[in-house]
Amino acid sequence: MTLLRSLLFVIWLYGGMAVLGLMALPALLLPRRFIVGLIRLYAHLVIAGLRIVCGIQVELRGREHVGQGPQLIAGKHQAMLDVFIPFLYFDDPVVIMKRELLWYPFLGWYALKSRQIPIDRGGGAQTMRKMLKAAQSRVPEGRGRQLTIYPEGTRTAPGAPPAYKPAGLRAFYKALNLPVLPMATNSGLCWPARGLRRRPGKIVYELLPPVPAGLANKDMLVRLQDRLENASDALLEEGRQAQRDRS
Repeated sequence: MTLLRSLLFVIWLYGGMAVLGLMALPALLLPRRFIVGLIRLYAHLVIAGLRIVCGIQVELRGREHVGQGPQLIAGKHQAMLDVFIPFLYFDDPVVIMKRELLWYPFLGWYALKSRQIPIDRGGGAQTMRKMLKAAQSRVPEGRGRQLTIYPEGTRTAPGAPPAYKPAGLRAFYKALNLPVLPMATNSGLCWPARGLRRRPGKIVYELLPPVPAGLANKDMLVRLQDRLENASDALLEEGRQAQRDRS
């Protein structure tokens, strides 16, 4: 039954992307803010599908840490869902995303229009310079956008030893001079990084107190990793307990 529901959710996930993407094509001619709103709508549809089809609840915590204007967010990355969550927390997010996602029909078009930041993870120093230049051009726009980066660089299994690749985060932290808002999660418990199966349970995202701006990079990374890993481990245990209670 879980596999069948997972397959139905995949149809919901990509079918919804196609239907909404086709219906909203004229919006590509409108200002970027309309596209951000469409991505936010799609994020709500994905969460509704998880609840209705897969029996997965999604809870967002820590909204009291969301400020106005530009912010720098560093999140755990365990599931595809993670890249949509900033659109539910923040007014005008910009997400560091892998370039391969631009090849997805509709997703790639709307990511470009909304001025997300695609990167080539194997591009080295040249990619880093382009990424930093893009971030510096986007974050100061208007009231300032909220930049989300996943320091581990790729999706990891819940509970796996952390393997941070902090070069990008260090560059943003220094250049933008912003506090770092950690975003913990246990999303991989219900939505694994690989495979189709979605496991019933509870996904939680939690924004934590920010690491202040102006610290030495080493101190910033130690504080960030400590807060992010401890909180994610606590959410993982909470999620496992919720799954045990369902069985």
